[in-house]
Amino acid sequence: MKKLGATIHKELLLLWRDKAGLLVLFVMPAVLVVVISLVQENILKIMGETGTRVLFVDLDGQTLGKNIEDKLREAGRLELIKKITAAEIDEQDAIEAINRGDFQFGIIIPEGFTDAIRRRTRQLAYKSLSMENAAFDKNTAIPDLIVYFDPAVRGTFRSAVMNALNSVILVTEVNEKLKVFSEILPQKIQKEIDATLGSFASEGINDTLPELKLDIDGKPLMQVKESSTSRKAFQKTPTSVQQNVPAWALFGIFFIVVPMAGALIKERHDGTLARLLTMPVSHLTLIAGKVAAYVLVCLAQFFLILLIGIFLLPLLGTPQLELGSESTALIIIVLSATLAATGYGILLGTFAKTYEQASMFGPISIVIAAAIGGIMVPIYAMPKMMQKISIFSPLQWGLDAFLDIFVRGGNLVTILPEVISLLLFFTATMIISWVFFFSRIRKGM
Repeated sequence: MKKLGATIHKELLLLWRDKAGLLVLFVMPAVLVVVISLVQENILKIMGETGTRVLFVDLDGQTLGKNIEDKLREAGRLELIKKITAAEIDEQDAIEAINRGDFQFGIIIPEGFTDAIRRRTRQLAYKSLSMENAAFDKNTAIPDLIVYFDPAVRGTFRSAVMNALNSVILVTEVNEKLKVFSEILPQKIQKEIDATLGSFASEGINDTLPELKLDIDGKPLMQVKESSTSRKAFQKTPTSVQQNVPAWALFGIFFIVVPMAGALIKERHDGTLARLLTMPVSHLTLIAGKVAAYVLVCLAQFFLILLIGIFLLPLLGTPQLELGSESTALIIIVLSATLAATGYGILLGTFAKTYEQASMFGPISIVIAAAIGGIMVPIYAMPKMMQKISIFSPLQWGLDAFLDIFVRGGNLVTILPEVISLLLFFTATMIISWVFFFSRIRKGM
């Protein structure tokens, strides 16, 4: 045990002297967790978690513009802004504000919108009931309701605003048509009665026709209820923090390969490894010391990221990290992931001939594994081909296990496939490294 302790102490001391390596291991994932969580949380808000700020200019000033405004506010998807300063804004003010990037959207209700809609609605109603009314121009033009977009706004956000607006416009249009029909339908009925009964029609029959009141409140008859497939009921809905904290913590853990491989290569080049092999210390103890030292570093790194998710991110406006259902399972996942990362670090340090090779191939391979493993983009949002490839990424195994605990209410049994995969990856990398290491020794290193 003393030899193992001395080996661990040596590795930790070497890492402590590598300030750049410490920055990569601790500062980089911490910054990534904070930045990515804040960015994704804001994207979720824009896509519907909270109201999107939209400039609203009502040049019509009549009933329909007010109805559209009220219904958009009731929908809760859009936060309508009618004043930038103390004064009301016009269309040109809205365009300039959007061009400056102060707002992403602007809705303009054109002048004469209400009158044109009502004239056109009445024309259509008379036409559908085969009634003539010469007082209305059959070619009434309806001015367009305009939505201005910042050119930098992507299609998803545009669709969200347009869908909200179109649903409100549909309800408003149906209401206007119903109002016109409720007014002229009794006239049509009376006309048909007079034409059918002729002189037999009672003089007071018009007074007996009931008043029609057609209306629609815009509320759906059927409700869609959201429900989670989580094995346990969580009080809080999973957020972007639940995805980003374990994801980027894993990313940081696997970046242990850079200083780890660098240390192995340095030991070979400066003769330290040759001297260690002449000492009365088994090869297994040397390897175990390296693994144990870097596992401790990875554990410290991971729990630092957890503290950021629990305490720092809420101060910056994001939800607090929920640790999920099983603390024991969480520790097992972390240990398995760190072993997989250290195994890959030893493999890279064994195969790479120079530090430059390790410092280039190591980060690139980790970034690729992170990209296909769902760290940067959730796997369900990837193309089908990428989803199939993702199963080969160790980071995907670790992330899926974390999400099973953090989000899905999993337990020790449900994470076993991912944990076993990580441990098998560690075992395979260690065996390959061991074989290659001794073949190199026999060749004189």
